[in-house]
Parts: sequence; C-alpha cells; structure tokens
Amino acid sequence: MSLKCGIVGLPNVGKSTLFNCISSGKAQSANFPFCTIEPNLGSTNVPDKRLEVLVDMCKPKSVVPATVDIVDIAGLVKGASRGEGLGNQFLANIRECDAILHVLRCFEDGNVVHVDGSVDPVRDKEVVDTELQIKDLETVENRLAKADKAGKAGDKDARKLAELLTRYREALLQGKSCRSVALLNEEEESLAHDLFLLTNKPVMYVCNVDDASAASGNAYVEAVRKAVADEHAEILVIAAKTESEIAEIEEYEDRQMFLEEMGLSESGVVRLIQGAYRLLGLQTFFTAGADECRAWTIHRGDKAPKAAGVIHTDFERGFIRAEVIKYEDFVTYKSEAGCRAAGRLATEGKEYVVQDGDIMHFLFNV
Repeated sequence: MSLKCGIVGLPNVGKSTLFNCISSGKAQSANFPFCTIEPNLGSTNVPDKRLEVLVDMCKPKSVVPATVDIVDIAGLVKGASRGEGLGNQFLANIRECDAILHVLRCFEDGNVVHVDGSVDPVRDKEVVDTELQIKDLETVENRLAKADKAGKAGDKDARKLAELLTRYREALLQGKSCRSVALLNEEEESLAHDLFLLTNKPVMYVCNVDDASAASGNAYVEAVRKAVADEHAEILVIAAKTESEIAEIEEYEDRQMFLEEMGLSESGVVRLIQGAYRLLGLQTFFTAGADECRAWTIHRGDKAPKAAGVIHTDFERGFIRAEVIKYEDFVTYKSEAGCRAAGRLATEGKEYVVQDGDIMHFLFNV
C-alpha cells in the first residue's frame, strides 16, 4: 500500500514532535516557524494485539506487522493559497497525501511561540481550512468551466461532473469543506476521488495538550469538539512532547508506568497510528503459521482475490478459493487444524468480502 497520512497545521503546534513519536524517521523539531521545510516521510508499524497473540500461539520464525506511512509537512500560514510562507509547497505536499492528521495546539507554554501570538485552536483550524478551501475553489471553478462547456455540447459524463462540481462550489463559497458534500452514488465517489481536492480528504483532528490534560482533555479540546461537531471527524487528544520522551524509554514496563502516572492505559501514539490506518480506509488480514505470522494491509471492502494479490500477483490472477478462519475462532481452537476439526474453517470464493482480522490461506493455479 502506498497510501500516506500527512501531518498538517500551523507552525509550532507540535507536528514534528508528533512525527518523531510515531515514525522511524527523526524530523528536526525547534521553537521557530518553518523548522520543517522539506516534507519528512516515515513508515511505522501498526500496533495490533491480535498479531501479538498469533505470534505467541504459533511461535513463528519471523513476524511482519502492517505499516503506515506518515508525512510531516511544513507549517502553513495565512495567505498560503496566494504563496505566502511555504504556501505553494505546503499545498502541493498535502495534495500528494491521502488523509490528513490536523494538529492543533491546545496547550499554554510561554516558551513556545505562536505565530498569531495566542493559543486558539479553533482559529488555527479555520486558518488552515480557509487556505485549503480557497485553493479548492480555484480548482473547482477551473474544472467546472470546462465540464459545463462539454456538458452543454452533449457529453453526459461531463454534465454529471459539472453537477458535482457545482455542489462543491456552493459549499466552498459558504466556507465549508468539500467533504461536507454528500455523495449520491459510487459514480460520484469515483468522480470526487479523481478531483484530488484538498478539503475532500478524510481528516483527524489531533489536539496536542499538556500532561495534565492528556487523559481528559481541557477547555481548548472542548472548543475543538464543538467546532467540528458537524464534520463527523475523529478527535484524538495527545501530549506530544511527553509521548516523545516516553518513546525514548527502552523498557516496556517503564513506559507503562509513565503512562499510568498520566492517567492513561495506552499510549496516545498507539491510538494515533491505529487511527491513521483507519482514516486511510485500511484493514488487516493475517497469515499465520510456524514459518511466519504476518499482517497484510488491504482496503476495507476488498474481495478475496484482491487480498490474495497483495501477497503475490499470481495469487490474484490464478485465484481458485480462499480458506478463512475468524481470528476469534483461531484463538479458541488454538490452530488451523483445530478450527478445521470444529468446522470453523470456511471456504470462500471470488465474491467474498474480506473482514478485518480474517486469517486466510489462498489456493490458486497459474
């Protein structure tokens, strides 16, 4: 999978600190705007307790977890759509990403400057949204003029595109993002995807807080929740600076003790990585045995042959059938043989939609 989540936000909100927490890469992090200029790309394992259980059961020779790619993008400032700051580069880098992790500063710290002089995450969100909407409006109006002309000349596909672009234009002129426009069918979903609009990308709002607010949030987080209530977007609360310090601790027990002192049972980084995976529309199926336990990444809704093709293109080309065991059954009956004996191994054909957590074995012939 080549899908990527981009970390975006104003300068000095904690983007690079967060990137360093979740990525194998090490981005520069400092107390001045535009510390990040070139986008940093990192790949990180997706924490999955199911894989840990399978490894404990199968004792394999090798283990391969799922991964997700994260991009740390330069901070945006007001006027980016007109080229201010690193605007053009910022917008181009977002366009190349498939989903957005929008980091909002929800903490007070006199030692960390804010480009606008005060902490207000809702205002910061609106600055970023406005710049992306302006750029999308420019794109939509250019495409609409061409599609409208072709539609009037009798091109039915162009007419459908023009209708969708018109709805996008109306939303953008009202200060709304394109993702707020309801799509009517799969055809519109395909048209929307091909437009690569910045405000049509799925988004998670990441509220970067101080230690005291890591477990329950604060007034800034509540203001963000209220501001995005109509977007149906996920919100995650994390203390990025402390999480970066926890990430440097080698012993698992020491890390857990640190988290418990903050009132957390699980690292915010773990929740963020898993959230990014979901945001990209991804899910996992497993292969499990003595040689290898592996988490394979597919899109939600993929059918069995498509999943087989992730392992090898020949598997998809010559797909015959898939043998499927539900994760819970594998744990209950301890092995593939146990599931087979209990009648809990299903044989599925080409139309089977793979479910998250399925343990699969493919039969093929080429």
